[in-house]
Formats: sequence, structure tokens, C-alpha cells
Amino acid sequence: MEQIQSALEAHLEQMADLVHTVSADFRSGLGPAFDNLIGFFHAINWKETWLMCLLAFHFLYLVTAILSRKNLNFQMLLFLTALAGVYLAERFNGLLRQNWRSFASQNYFDSNGVFVSVLWSGPLLVIAVIILINTLFSLCHLIVKWKKAELRHRARLSQNKQD
Repeated sequence: MEQIQSALEAHLEQMADLVHTVSADFRSGLGPAFDNLIGFFHAINWKETWLMCLLAFHFLYLVTAILSRKNLNFQMLLFLTALAGVYLAERFNGLLRQNWRSFASQNYFDSNGVFVSVLWSGPLLVIAVIILINTLFSLCHLIVKWKKAELRHRARLSQNKQD
């Protein structure tokens, strides 16, 4: 019994050390990540026309998704279009990397596609998640509506049988 208790205590000590190490690494890891993110956004010239157009596109796409939330067919079109945009982001990055001099003041398009991932795919994925959540809410509402209609129908049938 003492062996089990000592093994359990040793295991709990190891777990406590592991949690302490992971939490310390996590706390120290967020600082450099945040600094890199701030540096990334400061390196971008936000006054460039094409960047303002890109941000306007994402804003209008979001507004369209919100305003059309009752039209599920159009929402699915927006959802699939957003996912297609994310899917084509790598090709889009390659094309923009070859032709950046014609529209940008500096080359934002590295071989890893970080810029395109953050400013093109990121907002499209956020909008796709919003559309997905709206679709799930609509489906839940439809299921409740259908079940209420089914219960009313059963109540009418049972009332007709009693008469």
C-alpha cells in the first residue's frame, strides 16, 4: 500500500512540475509572439491603395454575409466562395509574388505565404465560420419548427380519433 501511495505522490509531483513548466513556457512564449505580430503590422504600409481595397473587400463581404443571413442558399454560395478563396491562396500568393512591382511599394509575398494567410485567408476563414454558425442556428430553428409542426399534427390526429 505504501508503494502505491509513494508512486502516486511521485506521479503527482511530476504532473505538478510539468504543469508549472508548461505554464511558464506559455507565459514567456506569448511575449515574443505578440511582439512579432506588432512588428508584422508595423511593417505594412496601410496607406497603399490595394491594401485599402483588400480591407474594403473583406468588410463588404462580411456585411453581405450578415445582411443575407436569412437567405441560406446565398449564404452557402458565400461560404463556398470564401473557402475557395482560401484554397486558392497559395496560387494567389505565387501570382502576386511575381507581379508585386505593378501594384505594391514592397514585396509582401514571401514563399511561405504568411502575408496572404493573415490578410487574405484569415478574414475569409473568420467570415466562413460566421456563416457556418449562422447556418447551424438556422438549422436548429428549422428543426424546432418542424418538431412543433409534427407535434401539432399528431395532436390533431389523436383528437380526430377521439371524435
